[in-house]
Amino acid sequence: MKTILETLGLRKYYPVTGGIFKRKIADLKAVDGVTLDIREGECFGLVGESGCGKTTFGKTIIRLLKPTAGHIYFDVPESVRSRVRELERSDDNSPELRDLRNKYDLATYSGKRLRKLRRKMQIVYQDPSTSLDPRMLVKDIVGEPLVVQGLAKGLEVEERVLEMLRRVGLSEMHMRRYPHEFSGGQRQRIAIARALVMNPKFVVLDEPTSSVDVSVRAQLLNLFQKLQKDLGLTYLFISHDLNVVECISHRVAVMYLGKIVEIAPTNEIFRKPAHPYTQALTSSVPVPDPDARRNRIVLKGEVPSPINPPSGCRFHPRCGQAMPICKEKEPPLVEIEKEHYVSCHLYV
Repeated sequence: MKTILETLGLRKYYPVTGGIFKRKIADLKAVDGVTLDIREGECFGLVGESGCGKTTFGKTIIRLLKPTAGHIYFDVPESVRSRVRELERSDDNSPELRDLRNKYDLATYSGKRLRKLRRKMQIVYQDPSTSLDPRMLVKDIVGEPLVVQGLAKGLEVEERVLEMLRRVGLSEMHMRRYPHEFSGGQRQRIAIARALVMNPKFVVLDEPTSSVDVSVRAQLLNLFQKLQKDLGLTYLFISHDLNVVECISHRVAVMYLGKIVEIAPTNEIFRKPAHPYTQALTSSVPVPDPDARRNRIVLKGEVPSPINPPSGCRFHPRCGQAMPICKEKEPPLVEIEKEHYVSCHLYV
């Protein structure tokens, strides 16, 4: 299966200032050296505790945020990706490598190139009540991307808006209303229509079902799956709800304090989690059986600050299986089984 998006050593730091002159004194390491790939047509789940960097990662890969370091390759031919990897191993400063990065690396994009990228990569935010302009009609909210990008004008805009609204379960009668006239689930459908009206290839879904009740959540998940099949979409699905991720995702990555600690197919990661942090997360998933008993793993301590993360493995202060080496050396992400990667000294 073709890789549609790849990140290499992606970092996003925020400066922390202090003192009278507000000078930089530290970095908040929201995303710190993430390397992964997302395949065309799949739904790639990203899970982790609140504040671990999931949303920052999603915004960075579609260039709503400028990365501090690292590379982002989107919809690049395999021959080009192979050549980039070959040059990185042999000569990281070659003119050819710089030219390839300037052409294909999204981390270098700005201005018109970045604006044009918006046609292919979109995002659906967590709370539609804050992401939709309350002063605009639905037809203008959904049609605005087409106008801004110069893809349609006049009656053609309304035609394409109506077509997309119907795809997400709304109708012509909803076009001339304001967002406050809709329920939470309907507002999220409007946000989905706005994201998809330009026919993007890749969509970041940033906890898109967390602000609605359970019944509406199921409807939205079915809608996402239908739209993915009908439009050939690729998703990055960000969530802290493991039940939702298990339902919709093909592969899952687990993030802790800005780093990926495990990547595996969905069935594998829920059936046989390898990293101690993943084991703790999956043990906390509620079971729909009042008589069932689970051996829940309760993590000790608090999540460390991303401003001053622990040395070595970032999870070692809370890990019940930590060894002396965990405090000294950061474990690499290694493949323990086919397509199952873990960053833990237990497997190195």
